[in-house]
Amino acid sequence: MVDKLHKINLFLFIVFVYLYAFTGASNAALELSITEGTIKPIPIAIPIFLNDPQDESDIGSKISKVIASNLANSGLFYPINPKAFIEKINNIDQKPDFKSWRIINAEALIIAKVASITNETITVKYRLFDVISGKELTAEILNSPIKKWRRIAHVISDSVYERLTGEKGYFDTQIAFIAESGSKTNRIKRLAIMDQDGNNPRHLTKGNSLVLTPRFSPTSLKITYLSYANGVPRVYIYDIESKQNYEIGSFPGMTFAPRFSPDGKKIIMSLQQGVGSNIYEMNLSNYEKRRLTDSPDIDTAPSYSPDSKRITFESDRSGSQQIYVMDANGRNVKRISFGKGSYSTPVWSPRGDYIAYTRMYQGRFMIGVMFADGTGERIITDGYHNEGPTWAPNGRVLMFFREVPGEKGGANIYSVDITGYNERLIKTPGYASDPAWSMLMD
Repeated sequence: MVDKLHKINLFLFIVFVYLYAFTGASNAALELSITEGTIKPIPIAIPIFLNDPQDESDIGSKISKVIASNLANSGLFYPINPKAFIEKINNIDQKPDFKSWRIINAEALIIAKVASITNETITVKYRLFDVISGKELTAEILNSPIKKWRRIAHVISDSVYERLTGEKGYFDTQIAFIAESGSKTNRIKRLAIMDQDGNNPRHLTKGNSLVLTPRFSPTSLKITYLSYANGVPRVYIYDIESKQNYEIGSFPGMTFAPRFSPDGKKIIMSLQQGVGSNIYEMNLSNYEKRRLTDSPDIDTAPSYSPDSKRITFESDRSGSQQIYVMDANGRNVKRISFGKGSYSTPVWSPRGDYIAYTRMYQGRFMIGVMFADGTGERIITDGYHNEGPTWAPNGRVLMFFREVPGEKGGANIYSVDITGYNERLIKTPGYASDPAWSMLMD
């Protein structure tokens, strides 16, 4: 009887986690230290992009400012104040005066020109230089509809980031999230999407019913999520291009955390049976379900490894919520978390090396990473109700949400480097929770 009551209470706690209904936290000191990065940003000069003489939109200035913002927000670059520039760029086909850029300590230089092809299309030619050696590193010409000029800025940012750091960029991506509005006791939660820098936010659902746990497909063209219309949990897929929303399943009891497989052909989720829940896999071609775990415990929050061979999930089968890894067929289950407190929301890095998670200990909520075998655990950030980590497609940056306490408080989305360096707020029109990072856009 005691065990059964324990399961019921723990299950209710997990429900509260997914409904974000935490009501308080202590200020007890932690025994864990946060790893801090010691990164020296690269000084980079980004003069305002030249415009076509007939173009009065000043779009070149807009693009260069977004690139500077992207690179600065990564924490790996330091865009130099344009007021310090000595040379004025008038012709991007001419070799820059590298001496004048070295004087202001620039190590990299981007010059570019924006020209109109038609009233609706632009072309951008840009060049990236190593100021120290005086060598050109990259030169490219891009065409785009004018209305998508921000994407041009993100694509250039990705190219510069990759050329100078050796890592893939993550700027031409989107974030699915839950947009929250209204009072804390009557919060409206809608499925929403925005660019990775917080720009272009838009709602995808009307807010008639509670929505939770959005997750992108591998193509970034679809989002799976939960909706509690009339109190019944239903799994939906939203098609971003067609703006169509369709239901793929209505399940008895509670359903948690649907997520696409790396090939986009299946969805994995947890379904409640009695006081526990188990992991199921659904084939999207015929909607057939396959049970992967079979226990009276609470198994939930599954996430595939990038190669689809393994799955990480959380379970209370050891007495408290911990992180486990198993083969994709449900065999060879192994616990990998052994620190103090409980662990939840594990998600595998796109690189396959780390698993990010939420850790709860002494009333604090921490975002951490560990290797897939459970070694190398590091706490990235901690505070009042941090939760829901999601990976940038390059596996270097995480987003998560942090709840603000108090009657008028709510959730906000943050990003942080996996070293614990460069934590920053992602500005949204209202409160926002449960971010999910897309892959790079095609």
